[in-house]
Amino acid sequence: MNIKPLYDRVVIKRMEEEKMSAGGIVIPDSATEKPIKGEVVAVGGGKVLDNGTVRPTSVKVGDKVLFGKYSGTEVKLDGTEYLVVKEDDIFAVLA
Repeated sequence: MNIKPLYDRVVIKRMEEEKMSAGGIVIPDSATEKPIKGEVVAVGGGKVLDNGTVRPTSVKVGDKVLFGKYSGTEVKLDGTEYLVVKEDDIFAVLA
């Protein structure tokens, strides 16, 4: 995959959620929600501020992040689904 997002956009690959509950019950795909965790695969150059300077992005490629449930735009490249979000839609970087 060769993608370079613009400005403060970030490309994320969703992480798979657990398919089994804590009690051992298998959860079918139709009953699961889309995961809100993912791995950053590409970042833009940064956000252009009102005074014309560019603030670099806070996340980097390889970071595991939490993002909003309904954030971003889903795209499919080379058979893999990705999510393109603004950096502001990312809530946290997981350690």
